[in-house]
Amino acid sequence: MSKPQNVPTEIEMPSLPRDEDGPVFKEPWEAQAFAMALNLHAQGHFTWPEWSARLGAVISAANDAGYSGQGDTYYQHWLKTLEELTVEKGLLTNNDLSKRKDAWDKAANATPHGQSIELPPDA
Repeated sequence: MSKPQNVPTEIEMPSLPRDEDGPVFKEPWEAQAFAMALNLHAQGHFTWPEWSARLGAVISAANDAGYSGQGDTYYQHWLKTLEELTVEKGLLTNNDLSKRKDAWDKAANATPHGQSIELPPDA
């Protein structure tokens, strides 16, 4: 199995769920969020230390609010970090994110159970 390129090391991101082959995911959306972050990093939008610091802050805020920062919620925090950094870096606006979330909710609600959710091209 070939390992993905540009994956942060255990030193750069020790909390990243991984096995001997690399990162592990429970759901497809986790792998997709991970791939988006890898791509944005490769494009130079942030460094791994910057990402790790922001992810740590997101997890700490969740823990302070009484939510778990690891295990089943790890990639929820990863996604929140991705959203925050893309807005901060000017890659998206909060309005863009809100529109995409609304489009996703509508598509998910209109999709029969067991079928892939597809967003319209203009979403």
